[in-house]
Amino acid sequence: MKHLFTIGILAALLLTSCGGGKEEAGVDIIKNPNSAEGYDNSEKMPKIVFETDMHDFGQLMAGETISYSFKFTNTGNADLIISGCDASCGCTVADYPKERIAPGKSGYITVSFKSQGMSGQQIKEVVVASNTQPAKTKLRISATVR
Repeated sequence: MKHLFTIGILAALLLTSCGGGKEEAGVDIIKNPNSAEGYDNSEKMPKIVFETDMHDFGQLMAGETISYSFKFTNTGNADLIISGCDASCGCTVADYPKERIAPGKSGYITVSFKSQGMSGQQIKEVVVASNTQPAKTKLRISATVR
């Protein structure tokens, strides 16, 4: 009987401590400045807006290297900093501005694709990392290699 009493007390303590933890976690999520509920629009933030996030090169011959420049504008109210661009494969490279982009100013991210050794439909992604919310933006290119 004493053993059941001890198990009962332990279970009650566990349930009490777990319930408190869940309530705290909910409060933290709501107060998180990056969540929808806690986001403060008065905070100065950059915003990267691309004219398009997808470009289709159409058909090209294997071995060609082609490029496309994605135009973007900082529509936010703070300087935009692009910290890097990661491509989905080694055949795709992105060149991006290394300097700060002031609010209202525009720039380009140029994506180059090397089709050597490729054939058929190709779709590649470049993930742009910046000081925006969200911090990552995807750009896509496609081509049919013959």
